[in-house]
Amino acid sequence: MSGPDEKMRLEQVYADRARRLPADYYSPFHPGNLFVSQGRERAILRLLAGNGLADLSNCRILDLGCGSGGDLRRMLDLGAAPENLHGVDLLADRLERARQLAPQLDFQLADAQRLPFDDERFDLVMQSTAFSSILDATVRRQVAREMARVLRPGGSVLWYDMRITNPRNPDLLPMTAPEIERLFPGFDRHLKSVTLLPPLARRLAPAAWELCTLLEALPFLRSHLVGLFRKPGTHRAGTR
Repeated sequence: MSGPDEKMRLEQVYADRARRLPADYYSPFHPGNLFVSQGRERAILRLLAGNGLADLSNCRILDLGCGSGGDLRRMLDLGAAPENLHGVDLLADRLERARQLAPQLDFQLADAQRLPFDDERFDLVMQSTAFSSILDATVRRQVAREMARVLRPGGSVLWYDMRITNPRNPDLLPMTAPEIERLFPGFDRHLKSVTLLPPLARRLAPAAWELCTLLEALPFLRSHLVGLFRKPGTHRAGTR
């Protein structure tokens, strides 16, 4: 996310992926993808409920790297108000799709190193597999600083990203717990490994859903980290 060069790289990565992968590779109707997405949602709901965020009706939420807006549409289902939901992404075609699917939400084309929002605007800032796509450490730190800037004191980052990546894929970097600590110093962090390795889930789930459930209980087969990181400080009355 370092301006034109990074935007061009990401566009190329997604274009190459679209050419290489079958059109239904990420389809929610595939049992493996369904297994992964249901496990992710259970983990996120437990995190939100366990940290006092079960009521999202007055929660101002930003999704960084929102893509076609699926995570924000899910926040609507969980009770968030549409006027409180905002998404940013570098790729215009993904935002066009997001606006088609949820025209009542605010989607903006923006570089996450310079978010177009005031300080302390949001109660919750989400990101899902955006940081593992940022190859430059300096850019990652700047994006994290921007997330912290627009987050109110006492607000939270909702995190879901890969802790294990394919070493043959040069376009992804694993986001480990020490790296996350460096990105968000001083935040109170709750992290947990989740998600059966997606290639394994896609292979096994169509015929052996129960086996996937058993394998997901093994930490070394979990590919992602889900977390909630609370920003230090107390929300000041009247700042909304």
